[in-house]
Amino acid sequence: MAKITPFKGLRPKKELADKVATLPYDVVSVEEARAFKNNPYHFYHVTRSEIDLPAGIDVHSLQVYEKAKENLDSMVEDKIMFQDDEPCYYIYQLVMDGRSQTGLVCGSSIEDYNKGIIKKHEFTRPEKELDRINHIKNTRAQTGIVFLAYNDNEDINKIIEDWKASHQPEYDFTAEDGIRHTVWVVNDYPKVSTITQIFDQQVPATYIADGHHRAASAARVAEEMNESGLNITGEESFNYFITCIFPESQLKIMDYNRVVKDLNGMSAAAFLDALKKDFEVSTPVKEAIKPAQPHEFGMYLSGNWYKLTAKSGTFTTDPIGVLDVSILQNNILSKLLNINDPRTDKRVDFVGGIRGLGELEKRVNSGDMAAAFSCYPVSLQQLFAIADSGNVMPPKSTWFEPKVRDGLVVHLI
Repeated sequence: MAKITPFKGLRPKKELADKVATLPYDVVSVEEARAFKNNPYHFYHVTRSEIDLPAGIDVHSLQVYEKAKENLDSMVEDKIMFQDDEPCYYIYQLVMDGRSQTGLVCGSSIEDYNKGIIKKHEFTRPEKELDRINHIKNTRAQTGIVFLAYNDNEDINKIIEDWKASHQPEYDFTAEDGIRHTVWVVNDYPKVSTITQIFDQQVPATYIADGHHRAASAARVAEEMNESGLNITGEESFNYFITCIFPESQLKIMDYNRVVKDLNGMSAAAFLDALKKDFEVSTPVKEAIKPAQPHEFGMYLSGNWYKLTAKSGTFTTDPIGVLDVSILQNNILSKLLNINDPRTDKRVDFVGGIRGLGELEKRVNSGDMAAAFSCYPVSLQQLFAIADSGNVMPPKSTWFEPKVRDGLVVHLI
């Protein structure tokens, strides 16, 4: 069963929450983060602290992590942020395009992560793990929330909805992207205890939706601290990592699309002809094609869009093989373009669905990329089934929106 814990969150003063909150560090570039450099409250000063250092600095240098620690300490000293006196849970509601989802911010057990009670569906990359390991070790803080999902539980849903109805939120603001963020602090000890017990008794597993590298890094830091003899009771803060756990019925997965740098020496005409072995290829159109059902793809090539429909028998029907991202990988990227490891091959890049199909056109029209592919999104039940089986999805299979903001609650270790 899932073991969670309340914690003394480090968080912004009420009137500064909208100025502090940022998108997760890994969905913005350094250039995008630098646009907020002159906002002294912005949490990019902690999660992307290279914005306060000379341009061109190695973002993985010790200087960057030390600057993050310095900036976080300054935010506390300047009373931009403060720590709660008692362990709390935090209810976090996000509203995007009229759709609402509400999760519980808590500490999730590293032991659960290691035992597979917190289920994974992606491999992680060592260099990305090391980046967050160094960030956590230097700041002594987990600044990025790991996004978890779980099968709906009526008791938990009722507690959360009752608390929202009977208490004023601590934070309530609409960010520049139009997403509304509302946070309630659950600081009633009996209620906190009840929530903990329900998870312990009724929630058999949780699933990482977004944040595999953050979770893996927290686990590695905990391992190091345990090996250093810092583990005395097992309940030390480093034995947990900050998560926001959402019921699956409220979540939506968006498409995660691909762009490729070249056609492996083929002309556009030859590439189109090669595709016809495994796909039905439509006539070209100018309007962007967003797949309407599984096994359909949009392809942008040489200024035109084509609908590709996978032919029957060209893919397997097992939980991984049936995924559209697998069909794209196996029958186009690997088979035709010789891109066999999308985690490391620099000839392929990934574009989250939140950026729209116009971003795919932009990447190709700029000359940076040769072709783009739009995909039908993975379902949450597919994610659960693959995680339950102990398998992993192809990299960059899921894009969740809206995303929880960094800086609203930080877990100190």
